[in-house]
Amino acid sequence: MTDYGHQLEFGTFITPTAADPAAVVSLATLSESLGYDLVTIQDHPYMSDRLEVWTLLSWIAAETERIRLSANVFNLALRPPATLARAVASLDLLSGGRFELGVGAGAFPTAVAAMGGKVRSKGASVRALSEAIDLIRRFWDTSSRRGIRFDGEEYQVNGAQAGPIPAHDIPIWVGGYKPKMLELIGKQADGWLPTLSYTSIDELANGNAAIDAAAIGAERDPREIRRLLNISGTFQAESSGFLQGPPEQWVNDLAPLVTAHGFSTFLLMSDDPAVITQFARDVIPALRARLSDRATAPVKRAAIRAQRRDGIDYDDIPAGVNAIEPGDIDFPRVKSTYMRGGSPGIVLQPANVDQVIASLAFARRHPDLTMSVRSGGHGISGRSTNDGGIVIDLGEMNKIEVLDEANRLIRVEPGARWMEVAVAIGQYGWALSSGDYGGVGVGGLATAGGIGWLVREHGLTIDHVRAVEMVLADGSFVRASDTENTDLFWAVRGAGANFGIVTAFEFQVDPVGEVGFSQLVFDASDLAGVLERWGAIVEESPRDLTSFMIVSRQRSGEPIAIVLSMIDSSEPETILARLQPMAGIAPLLNQSIYLTSYASVMSNAALDDHSGMGEPLARTGLLEHITPEFAKAAEDLVLSGATYFFQIRSAGGAVADVSPDATAYAHRSANFSVVAFGSSPARMESHWPALYEHFDGLYLSFESTRSIERLYDAFPPATLARLRELKAKYDPNNVFRDNFNIAPAAIAR
Repeated sequence: MTDYGHQLEFGTFITPTAADPAAVVSLATLSESLGYDLVTIQDHPYMSDRLEVWTLLSWIAAETERIRLSANVFNLALRPPATLARAVASLDLLSGGRFELGVGAGAFPTAVAAMGGKVRSKGASVRALSEAIDLIRRFWDTSSRRGIRFDGEEYQVNGAQAGPIPAHDIPIWVGGYKPKMLELIGKQADGWLPTLSYTSIDELANGNAAIDAAAIGAERDPREIRRLLNISGTFQAESSGFLQGPPEQWVNDLAPLVTAHGFSTFLLMSDDPAVITQFARDVIPALRARLSDRATAPVKRAAIRAQRRDGIDYDDIPAGVNAIEPGDIDFPRVKSTYMRGGSPGIVLQPANVDQVIASLAFARRHPDLTMSVRSGGHGISGRSTNDGGIVIDLGEMNKIEVLDEANRLIRVEPGARWMEVAVAIGQYGWALSSGDYGGVGVGGLATAGGIGWLVREHGLTIDHVRAVEMVLADGSFVRASDTENTDLFWAVRGAGANFGIVTAFEFQVDPVGEVGFSQLVFDASDLAGVLERWGAIVEESPRDLTSFMIVSRQRSGEPIAIVLSMIDSSEPETILARLQPMAGIAPLLNQSIYLTSYASVMSNAALDDHSGMGEPLARTGLLEHITPEFAKAAEDLVLSGATYFFQIRSAGGAVADVSPDATAYAHRSANFSVVAFGSSPARMESHWPALYEHFDGLYLSFESTRSIERLYDAFPPATLARLRELKAKYDPNNVFRDNFNIAPAAIAR
């Protein structure tokens, strides 16, 4: 007896009759409404009375919401694998991960030839199918940036680019009966899809044995391979044979196919709505109940298991938590961050607080591994990816809700992006100052500081936090605010990554209507003078102006300064009055000024998967004033070519209204935040000391260096001492250490 441990699934197998397309689609939508898991369609592209399957499946995908789709099976003789791979991935993405791939070597050679397809011998057809499976998987694997090169006997590909990546790990099911096909299935496929009317139960048993032997010979676990079966029968009052009788007989006939022969997916071959309905209502629930005590434990492909990293107990992954490991189809999407390349051993994606607790417990059971916590993946100082360790990715926790409209109180989960927050609250006429890039995740920024477009008028992002919900190092779930766990609440606002995983923030936001936004581009050949003049104007300006400057070099080598400013006013006269003083800091090369919404400004990001490479090099500091001495040092740095991105953000204003000891972010008097990105540590370090001597503090979100000296820059002595005492209280074992780490007081001593 063999049960391969897969969950029971049921589907329909529909004829794509061209005479009544609407009826075909209605059978698919009926299947969904009745709770079937899957709808499959015959693929006979050479038949004039059949609808073309790709077109039909695309239409059905658009007409349904939940049910999964597949051909049963694609005729490979008329479906080139490179094109098929991209078509399947595309429909999977468009349907939200609902497409599965059934393939066959292709029958009816005369019909194939009539369509212009290549007619192969039986041996060549099996070889072509084997090559096709390899090719399809290569097109879905974007872990390498190199083009695909494949020199097979049946297929050749010369440098094609991989992708797109499907929305989920699409299984490849193969229909076939002959020994060579069964051997191929055992070695390469994810499922066997025979039709019962073409074979017998004894032959199914022999087929399973052949597949298992081939799988073991290929160092695969036979449980990797799902067994699917196309079935048909007649509902009638009296029994007259296999699947010919009342529903209870169907249950009796099908149950041994699961328990003794390992079939776990049954596809009902019928175009009769009454039969499809009766099977769903009378057979499926009864069969599930009959087999409810089955143990199910699907096994991942050997090719995936072979890429697992040492030291991780992959059999201990918390139940219910989505886990992505090297080799999984989704791994290229999650391994890296915006700027940093990574290759973690596993990425856990909890969807709620209980799953965060379970994920953290899993990480604690691996104390020797790096643990990274990720919200949006833009962190520079924090390490939201790693090599061989564990990543807890909060991207699935992204809800945004209004708690109290009268008091402008909102609740936001850490995986939300700031552009999403801006849109959600913008409809109420509100805004929350939150950095300058909409793709950044809420969690990292809202525990560090938040120097954004409204900072001079409305302060840091952390100044709007009214409460947090978080999971501590010991797995406990707490709330912190001005009245609950007040010491923790103090620490979270500026050093939150050291104290736990925030699962929700409560913010009080500001009323903000239309704003003025401008981009002024200046000739910065006198860069030191431009910096000094701009800095003085910003400091003297009313708080409703916040201005950032980005300096870059043209091909000629001459620098230009791009000044981006937001004015919290909808009055054109006010906007122009704020910008007018800047117009004279240098020759003006270009300008754009317009009225818009804060949400529109923050919608400056594509929420694509991150594909960072290497390690970012970033240095940063907080500055009281742009003095002539600092301006000259900055000019020297930019002209040296040691930095490819140099930015100064204005702060000050409302930031300084908050007492330095009110939050863990203590450097409240700084008017500017400076950041420089480089590619050569040696070149950067040869120039950075000349800037460093002017700084008074550091905003840790932009610093890539993790030396103890940077910790002293980020936190004044009294602040750091208090943080270390609290670390000893809330995280004495330094679980949250793989970041800009504050060691517990006992360890620090």
